[in-house]
Amino acid sequence: MARRTDARRKALGTAVVVGLALVSQGLLAGCMASDSGQPSGNGRPASKSLFDGKSLAGWKVTDFAGHGEVVVKDGQIVLEMGPADLTGITWAGGDLPKTNYEITLEAARLDGNDFFCGLTFPVKDSCCSLICGGWGGTIVGLSCLDGFDAANNETTKFKEFEKGRWYRIRVRVTDPKIEAWIDDEQLVDANIEGRKIGVRMEVEPSQPFGIATWRTKGAVRDIQIRPIGD
Repeated sequence: MARRTDARRKALGTAVVVGLALVSQGLLAGCMASDSGQPSGNGRPASKSLFDGKSLAGWKVTDFAGHGEVVVKDGQIVLEMGPADLTGITWAGGDLPKTNYEITLEAARLDGNDFFCGLTFPVKDSCCSLICGGWGGTIVGLSCLDGFDAANNETTKFKEFEKGRWYRIRVRVTDPKIEAWIDDEQLVDANIEGRKIGVRMEVEPSQPFGIATWRTKGAVRDIQIRPIGD
């Protein structure tokens, strides 16, 4: 009887070790899938980075007349002020989603007093812009809804921005809505069903996806896009 008990204990111990090894391998595989850009074990789509931190690969300098210099340094894209109003970059690295996706990035105002991040993004068959710090430095909102820009529609908000501070910006586009957050504060929650969506004429060269500054030196980094469920 004692020998049988010892044998059962040994068999049980072996099974536990094998089970733990299998679990460990499964977890490792899940981490490897997530790191490689594949969906993780929880089924959530992985984000795709749109900036390698070293170059403008996938981007082009936006053809704004009189734009400032655009340089990559210290893991960020710096948009210098030019002799004219706008400086920016436009995505040239391939097609992006038009709905059911999120864009995240970090942006900072380094100098100047106007918008340091005018983020233009696709919305179905059109485009829209999230303006951060416009109209003298404090206005946040969407340009344009039904022809009204960020200073003149229901998304208009006022927020103080500190020079040199990085802000985390997130935009979510779905069929019924455009939503936006700065850090953890939701500032935009706009119903877009049946509405005319567009951009201001000045930033049309940013379409379909671009980032611009207005009479301001700004910087952006950690630009990512992620599909979301409908």
